[in-house]
Amino acid sequence: MTGRPLAIGVAIGFIVVAGVTSWLGKRHAWTVAMNAPLCEVKDKSANLDFTLRDLAGREVRLKDYAGKVLLVDFWATWCGPCKIEIPGFIALYDKYRAQGVEIVGLVSMDEMKNVPSFVAGYKMNYPVLDAIDRTDIEAAFGPIIGLPTTIVIGRDGRVCSEHLGYTPVERFEAEIRSLL
Repeated sequence: MTGRPLAIGVAIGFIVVAGVTSWLGKRHAWTVAMNAPLCEVKDKSANLDFTLRDLAGREVRLKDYAGKVLLVDFWATWCGPCKIEIPGFIALYDKYRAQGVEIVGLVSMDEMKNVPSFVAGYKMNYPVLDAIDRTDIEAAFGPIIGLPTTIVIGRDGRVCSEHLGYTPVERFEAEIRSLL
């Protein structure tokens, strides 16, 4: 093999190795996420002393969710992993809302003009609030170094867990169930 066929063979080899490495990495991340202890950050209280605006411009106080199991998701319309997680949050909200679970999507690192059509397209059934350029919220929950960043808070106001990046919906459900 010389010249062009060799280059093609090497390129195909790299593609195969990259694909296998990516698959193993995702599999490992999923295994680690599913085997991590539930509520590993329980010594930290959540600061919910914020008022944000929803898509209709109405003020929403995070304090109003005190006493409930609360999943706070920092996300953006351009974020690929966010797009993967959102259908799971919709299903969790449908399943557990009547039991005292609230999910709040905090739009971050985006422009609000992009959000209404995205929310409608995904049929998001939980509150979506504007947290763009809200350094006070980022300081309270963060730092937010990447998206999605999701925080699960128990009825007692203590942080159960903090997730950076894609997390399987099964992990969130396990945490929610442990807090009900």
